Amino acid sequence: MPDVAIGATALARPLDWVGMDRIAVPVQVSDGQGGFIRVPASVDVAVDLQDSEARGIHMSRLYLQLQQAFSTDTITPAGVRRVLQGFIESQSGLSSAARLTVRYDHLVQRPALASANVGWRRYPVAIEATLREGHLHLALLLAVEYSSTCPASTALSRQLNAERFADDFAPDGGVNAAAVGEWLASERGLAATPHAQRSRADVRVELRPAFDELPVMSLVDALESALGTPVQTAVKREDEQAFARLNAANLMFCEDAARRIAAVLSLDPRIERYEASVAHFESLHPHDATARVSGRNAPRTDTPAR
Repeated sequence: MPDVAIGATALARPLDWVGMDRIAVPVQVSDGQGGFIRVPASVDVAVDLQDSEARGIHMSRLYLQLQQAFSTDTITPAGVRRVLQGFIESQSGLSSAARLTVRYDHLVQRPALASANVGWRRYPVAIEATLREGHLHLALLLAVEYSSTCPASTALSRQLNAERFADDFAPDGGVNAAAVGEWLASERGLAATPHAQRSRADVRVELRPAFDELPVMSLVDALESALGTPVQTAVKREDEQAFARLNAANLMFCEDAARRIAAVLSLDPRIERYEASVAHFESLHPHDATARVSGRNAPRTDTPAR
């Protein structure tokens, strides 16, 4: 059968990347507990076209190899390297580099804060990988959602609550503990409430090649622990009360959230470089409060066992 892709082109020159985007394929990923989960994914694949005289690449070879690549094996850095090397070899000398991006939603069950219930959380994840001259460059992108209670709004609310308390319990009237407790539990005992909002952190980390894992859930857990107020799934009244307590203990501006995230990522030995952006979807005004932070971790002096 004729193959016009291998014919000469009128405008001969190499091309940086040629391939396909948004290929639907199921993938197998680690669940962070020694097992795996199978999820639908959207995958971009490409190779460079180094032969300036060639009109095009063998796209069908990339597609068919991708269908087989993640059909049975859990995605790991070593597995990704094999897939990319296979992409290059499939092009019969046309290409010297390959790349892919895998996007999927990582599903995990999370327990409620106080009740015995559980629910599913969804974390958007992307894996970016490039193989060039034998060097694998691997990046992991993920997002976490959390609640942020404004410290300034909290301080202003405390002031109003204190003023109302002073008005209702005059200095010469004496203070009775039971009366104060009853007052605090009434509508009169809350003159103002601080504003809080759902917030989101988007993180991109470049992984060191010595580690043969994709630390999705360990990074998610570390980030949520640092932020202190991840959004919840199943919520009964006792869970909502526990969440309100967490928010009071974790007041934060967007600048605080960015610094907490940087503190976690800067100490992770698996990470070579990181960047993060946070957005607090304000309830006070129609625009978002945002902050960005990035850094490069110091080189490791040891090499982990593989």
